[in-house]
Amino acid sequence: FDRIGRNVRLTHAGEELLPKAREILLQAQDMKHLASNLQTEISGTLVLGTSHHIGLHRLPPVLRDFRNRFSAVDLDIRFMDSEAACTAVEKGELEVAIVTLPTESLPHLETRELWKDELCFVVSRDHQLAGTSPVTLEQLTHYPAVLPGPTTYTRNILEQALQKHGLEIILGMFTNYMETLKMLSEINLGWTLLPKTMLTQADLVILPVELKLSRSLGLVTHSGRTLSNPARALISCLP
Repeated sequence: FDRIGRNVRLTHAGEELLPKAREILLQAQDMKHLASNLQTEISGTLVLGTSHHIGLHRLPPVLRDFRNRFSAVDLDIRFMDSEAACTAVEKGELEVAIVTLPTESLPHLETRELWKDELCFVVSRDHQLAGTSPVTLEQLTHYPAVLPGPTTYTRNILEQALQKHGLEIILGMFTNYMETLKMLSEINLGWTLLPKTMLTQADLVILPVELKLSRSLGLVTHSGRTLSNPARALISCLP
């Protein structure tokens, strides 16, 4: 029992030391950034977190400009959910993220909107609601939906809006990949909510729903950390 007690105390001590150790490492990283910022050459590695949707539909011209202007920087792009990217910035695991912005402010994070995504309710041309006008929210909630996961910012925007009307979703299935949601809706597995920028083809019908929704896409950084020269260079390429 004494040995077990010592192990428990050591475990608790390790849990208390871990945040302090992480803070020391982040402070050392800040000092490294301050030192490198004194140099005129912009080089080194930049770790960028972003979502698959933004990486496909928003970032290509930004990254092309960045590579042309700052070719000495090695860009390490991490594709992840927006929520995970924000957490990684908060923990110091990412210096910069370009993602769907949180619907509520988060401690220690600074955000800057870059793009506004208009969100549309869409169905397959074979769906029962296709051709119906107008479509009420109550009608919509009588049919299964295919949506992002329950912890995502986009899903939160929709659910908050429906809760104001006392309505709930019938969920068929969920995935966090917008391109997959588009495909699932195209084959008539349910209605979904997609950015208007994705609706360039005629395979889906935009429903004339009275509820207008949008989400913000943008930059996330840590309010208490020093940005490196490569991070500042990337920010200079943003719209």
